[in-house]
Amino acid sequence: MKKIALLFILLVQVSFAQVSTLPAIPTATNEITIVFNAANTPLNNYSGDIYAHTGATVDGVKWQNVIGNWGENNVQPKLTRSASNSNEYTLSITPSAYSFYGINTNKTITELSFVFRSSDGNTQTSDIFIPIYEEGLNITITNPINNNSFNLNETITITAESSLEADLEVLVNSISQKIANSSTTISTNYKFTTTGNHFIKAKATANNETKETEISVFVKSPTQHKSLPNGVKNGINIHPDNSITFVLLAPNKTDVFLIGDFNNWELNEAYQLYKDGEYFWITLNNLDQNFEYAYQYLIDFNIKIADPYSEKILDPWTDQYIKEGNYPNLKEYPTNLTDGYVSTFKINEEVYVWNVLDFIKPPQDNLIIYELHIRDFTESDSYNEAITKLDYLQSLGINAIELMPINEFEGADSWGYNPALYMALDKAYGTKNDLKKFVDECHKRNIAVLADVVFNHSYGQSPLLQMYWDSQNNKPAADNPWYNQNHNLVDNTSAHWGYDFNHESSYTTNFFNDVLTYWMEEYKVDGFRFDFTKGFSNTLYYGSNNWASTYDASRIAILKNYADHVWSYNSTNKPYVIFEHLATNSEETELANYGIMLWGNLNHNYNQNTMGYSSESDISWISYQQRGWNKPNIVGYMESHDEERLMYKNLQYGNSNSTYNIKNLNTALAREELAGMFFFTIPGPKMIWQFGELGYDISINENDRVGRKPILWEYFNEAQRKQLYNTWATLIEFKKQYPEVFNSSDFLLNVNTLTKSIVLKHSSMDIVIIGNFDIVNKEINIPYTKTGIWYEYFTGEEKNVINTSETISLKPGEYKLFSSIKLLDPRGGTALDDSDGDGVADTLDLCPNTFPGTNVNETGCPLFSLSPANFTIEVIGETCVGKENGSIEIAAQEAYNYSVTVDETIYNFTNTTNAFIEGLAPDTYEFCISV
Repeated sequence: MKKIALLFILLVQVSFAQVSTLPAIPTATNEITIVFNAANTPLNNYSGDIYAHTGATVDGVKWQNVIGNWGENNVQPKLTRSASNSNEYTLSITPSAYSFYGINTNKTITELSFVFRSSDGNTQTSDIFIPIYEEGLNITITNPINNNSFNLNETITITAESSLEADLEVLVNSISQKIANSSTTISTNYKFTTTGNHFIKAKATANNETKETEISVFVKSPTQHKSLPNGVKNGINIHPDNSITFVLLAPNKTDVFLIGDFNNWELNEAYQLYKDGEYFWITLNNLDQNFEYAYQYLIDFNIKIADPYSEKILDPWTDQYIKEGNYPNLKEYPTNLTDGYVSTFKINEEVYVWNVLDFIKPPQDNLIIYELHIRDFTESDSYNEAITKLDYLQSLGINAIELMPINEFEGADSWGYNPALYMALDKAYGTKNDLKKFVDECHKRNIAVLADVVFNHSYGQSPLLQMYWDSQNNKPAADNPWYNQNHNLVDNTSAHWGYDFNHESSYTTNFFNDVLTYWMEEYKVDGFRFDFTKGFSNTLYYGSNNWASTYDASRIAILKNYADHVWSYNSTNKPYVIFEHLATNSEETELANYGIMLWGNLNHNYNQNTMGYSSESDISWISYQQRGWNKPNIVGYMESHDEERLMYKNLQYGNSNSTYNIKNLNTALAREELAGMFFFTIPGPKMIWQFGELGYDISINENDRVGRKPILWEYFNEAQRKQLYNTWATLIEFKKQYPEVFNSSDFLLNVNTLTKSIVLKHSSMDIVIIGNFDIVNKEINIPYTKTGIWYEYFTGEEKNVINTSETISLKPGEYKLFSSIKLLDPRGGTALDDSDGDGVADTLDLCPNTFPGTNVNETGCPLFSLSPANFTIEVIGETCVGKENGSIEIAAQEAYNYSVTVDETIYNFTNTTNAFIEGLAPDTYEFCISV
């Protein structure tokens, strides 16, 4: 679930029918009254105050000299509501535009820019640009509006005004209709007797100077019914002869026109779509195969939308903020020709040649997923830079990358959970071929790629929403085939993200199945993470803190159908299906046993451990067996994009005593190693949030929750952080190389206190892991599964276990991994490898995870010295000849695990538990103490 701090609002296109000026021909040097009619805008019937976010186009540059900042009600201009019409407002630009905006008079003002907004800033219009005229003679047509449409045989009144007294003339289709001499206004009635385009011109002549203006209006003709061509689908269809068929699904609509570069964005009978049932379609021929065309649909003469099946759109508001180099040669937006999102297509689009055509997905139960947000992973916000980091991720060992949403979202700087279109790639991160290359390069490294998709809701720029919108009540219309009118989490406004999709509608499920197929076909993505799947239901949930977590049979059926659709794409190399569900276990159990993976959020519990607090430190819920599932389908995670970073809380709130402080950076990082020991080794898929492997310690709330975060690649050069990376990489590689052990169904977790142990059993090898999350030394039992030789991986210690219940002391943050067969460094493991970079080959390295920069001996273990004064050796019981009852006590100061052999008997001791050697005969004893 997402808590989006930014506000994403439905932006309905506002025509000049909603905005007018007094005078009709405004100039920069005179007072101007702006008249705003809120009817048919998001501010319709709004009862509060309305403010103007306003600036000007100065010397050709839009939005200059903006007054105040968004939401500053004490600075930004407040509109005055009409006493007779509650939807009509005025704003005086006085004494002149130059003075009002503080613009030097040597500059040229060509437009005034407005966004009208509610007092709380949550409701607004789109951008509105009002032309400013030069001084002198000008003329404008005040009625009708350009591109208005009318019925056949309808009579209208044509009016025009001039800025100075002049001889005026109105012409329709180049035929004069009326002349008015020495006037500033002209008016005439006109009846349309033919369909199609009509051109209205107004002329003004004074002092041998003539100015004129022209608009186009359209007279409707009935839509023709004609069967769809065979084999076409929604969106654009490119045929072998390079003709293009456009298909739009629009139930209950009457007329649809195509407007775009091919007809100068004007209504034209030749571009009126045919109707076949609920579908509209048209085929265009003779288009330039190498030209990128922009287009929109005009529905019922008053709704203008981008194609819901767009693969690319142009955004008049935020394309300008795409970082330089990320989208070279981006087509210019058709400014002053249309507004809102526009779709584009090119017949001869550059084809990406895939290198990997036979990628085999890693086993589902052995996934190590790296959740990645392109914006906060790369300085350039680009797929191309992310490609340069893939070797780093490959060395870490992850075998899947989950990209946070990359389909077209509102704005250019976002987490992406505010979707607008679902097949269009958001241009902020790069081109279609850039993403394809990223996927291809991942596949070369045996890394799968998953896309995070947001099907619970969309925001206001969705064409599916704009086609059926109730402007009176500012919500989806009752007949919208894809959306619910209201959220089903009725009282929980924290879950009211955007507008709620109706997943019980076949229109919705068919659309999203098309979306899923498209991403698998076009970009070869290997699966999906579905956001907030608890919302895929129309069941009503009441209560301000009700997150729809109870069992819902209808929701389960819907979700299974989506999973079935994804799996049907490739039944032998199944794409992954992951739900962010976080619902009651009875529902999650049914989904998991069906084969669906589910997010398992253990952030709080793991953080309690890394901070050293015993309360709520049980992490057993990361086990599918603990949940009662038949299959290991929980994607457990300690961090995600949506959770606070462990290291941040370690450093801010970590526990401490006089000798051990988790707020110390190196100590806090070492705690993350320990957390990894009890994370990657538990059977089932796992997920890492980006840079967790380096101990990223910047709060999620830095620069606002969803705002940009510092990108700190320099962390990799810090020894303690590199050690964390190395330790996690080792554990990940163990899981990948020995899946039969680390995904064994025969395992035991003892993880409900700060001292934890894991037992993994398999016929090939047994593993025992122990660790101490406390801030003091702790005695812990090593639960060996059998007697014999055991090997501690990190120290190279070899032990002959004769008692399967042995207790040792672990220092705070200490961990050990014992195996019943000797393990070499899984990152290499051959005589040619030196995986930990200590100069000793993996086959000879007894300490295969040496801290970076440590001096080692010929066995790869750190050079070690311990002062003789560390030990106190005392004879505590004398003996006589033949009695053999002498005793020696050995004590130590430093906190290590020690062993000493006397008379072929091994004695273990620590700095808190002394060694007592008894039954000794009179003699001189020499012995060596091992650490």
